[in-house]
Amino acid sequence: MFNMRRLYLIAYDITDEKRLSQVREFLKGYSTGGQKSVYECFLTDGELRHVIEVLSGLIDDEEDRVHIFTMDARSKTHTLGIAVQPSDPSYFYIG
Repeated sequence: MFNMRRLYLIAYDITDEKRLSQVREFLKGYSTGGQKSVYECFLTDGELRHVIEVLSGLIDDEEDRVHIFTMDARSKTHTLGIAVQPSDPSYFYIG
């Protein structure tokens, strides 16, 4: 069965440097682009559940924030400067 990927923007505000580094390194494995504390991630439903589960274990619920926005793939994105249009690659290597 085909498992469709959707585009998500994951933004975070982490107060502790160690947690910040852990969240950043984890999300880099799933992102196709982004900048600073916002990442563009094409995820299946299972990958999204995994990302939420891992991030829940990395952050402090009392101090940190993570927002996950579902993007409509039919919408046109506008980029400025050196920004690159998000695209769903043919494969991901997570390791």
